[in-house]
Amino acid sequence: MLALRYHYSIPRYLLAKVLNRFWPRRFFAGLAPVKLEEVSFSPPSPDWIILRSRLCGICGSDLNLLRGAESYLLEPYASFPAVLGHEVVAEVVEAPTGTDWRAGDRVVVDPLLSCQARGLPPCRFCSQGRYNLCENFSRGELAPGVNIGFHRQAGGGLAEYLAAPPFNLIRVPDSLPDEAAVLTDSLASALYPLLENFPPDRATVVIYGSGIIGQHLIRLVRTLESQARLVVVARYPFQKELALAGGADLALLKPSRGELGEAVGAGFLPTTLGGGNLEGGADFFFDCVGSRESLQEGLLSLRGQGTYVLVGTAGLLAGVDFSSLWFRELRLTGSLMYSYNLFQGRRVRTYQLAVDLLARGDYPTGGLLTHILPLQDYRRAFRLSFDKSRHRCVKVALDLREGGGEREK
Repeated sequence: MLALRYHYSIPRYLLAKVLNRFWPRRFFAGLAPVKLEEVSFSPPSPDWIILRSRLCGICGSDLNLLRGAESYLLEPYASFPAVLGHEVVAEVVEAPTGTDWRAGDRVVVDPLLSCQARGLPPCRFCSQGRYNLCENFSRGELAPGVNIGFHRQAGGGLAEYLAAPPFNLIRVPDSLPDEAAVLTDSLASALYPLLENFPPDRATVVIYGSGIIGQHLIRLVRTLESQARLVVVARYPFQKELALAGGADLALLKPSRGELGEAVGAGFLPTTLGGGNLEGGADFFFDCVGSRESLQEGLLSLRGQGTYVLVGTAGLLAGVDFSSLWFRELRLTGSLMYSYNLFQGRRVRTYQLAVDLLARGDYPTGGLLTHILPLQDYRRAFRLSFDKSRHRCVKVALDLREGGGEREK
């Protein structure tokens, strides 16, 4: 089968890291260790469901891998060569007897490979439904790896076929088109941290970063009927427009520290060195960037006992002043993908809730899926994703359906 596969290469990874420092908006296709090639297909287990990919979104984690921007310490949680792609809409080709799945069923794939997928008894987190925090991602019957798309055995969505355990499949309603269903993974990635840290109506919330996750957070706050005041930080004008259309009260383009402080009701306190401090501020700060700058501004723009949520993936962040952490007794927490949440008094699977919200018909998806390209045009898809400003790009998906071609949404 035809598949887009990433090959392990430390020299090329480090070269990508250096090039990205000077040309962060360029994808160097000739140097990236990724190839569209013929590979054999063999499900890791006879109990897994065989799927045919339909659409697969490109995630920020895919881009970070190609930029050489992933944390070195996360190396044990992937295995290569790996077929890329974990934001998958697919259809069932073949299912073992005794399952509820039939050929032709459309599904989205929760990509996490926790204890159940590995043939292991549940660890302490999996037994609580927190399978995103599984303690066995490097053990069991499978090779190491957190999820489909970064795993040498499990395959990925950027191939004609892949396989997944029955537990990982969520049925797509007939009323939900592929083009909306492909947003499930990014929506679930925003839904999980929001439900874990849901802002009350009188709260002031900063959403720092206006890519796909930030845009989902804005829309989720409004869809789930919080009246919290939303202050959004965007990098590009088109992101600002999209944020305001999604329900932000105020959207700022690359604000200074004083401008952000004023937006959240904080006073600016000049300092001789360090760029100044803020007094007062927001109740919640959702960091969808994961950079040194976003972490620093998050620590400073929160009021006492405010909550900082790291949603964007971050590795080494040097030069951050952490004095606000203890001085204001801040709460810092991270967010890894999705599992289960409490929602309206009941325990729900995040991925299923994301599909349900998309299927309701009132979740505003306009402007989020901006480009659809055939798999053979993966190089252009990555170029679009690397240079979001030039192409007004939010989410790019690759089309593996018969007759699938390029479309700009």
